[in-house]
Amino acid sequence: MAEAQRVIEVLALLAAAQSELGRQFARSRQMHPTDAAAIVQIIAAEDHGEPLTPARLAERLDLTTGATSILLNRLEAAGHVTRTREHTDRRIVTLHSTPAIHAEAAGFYEPLNQQLKDVLADYSPADLDLVATIATRLRTTMTAHMTQPR
Repeated sequence: MAEAQRVIEVLALLAAAQSELGRQFARSRQMHPTDAAAIVQIIAAEDHGEPLTPARLAERLDLTTGATSILLNRLEAAGHVTRTREHTDRRIVTLHSTPAIHAEAAGFYEPLNQQLKDVLADYSPADLDLVATIATRLRTTMTAHMTQPR
């Protein structure tokens, strides 16, 4: 069990470092951390080919729809985000990052992404598959725990 506790502690430290990285991105762009978190979520969803709706962004950031609307107005006014109606149901709004903020985010995160890939290159595909499987199962467990009534 000591090994399991060590893994949990190391993953908690990794999550904390990732949170701090997000705060550093926000500070580097002189924006509120929630604004930066929204941009990161929007870009990540675009990169996976599944652009977010305002409602989905609100869920991911744990914001009310009203707070999300204010946030999106601010991001749109700053030239970071656009809202489009590309769905067949014209009531559905899709969020997109602008090329400028996408380039800023890439400039901030890409050097680290390359360093992380360099670290992972030291491991076999089987090792990486195992880590991905474990991380996915841990995330699924955490997500299920968060949705349970207290």
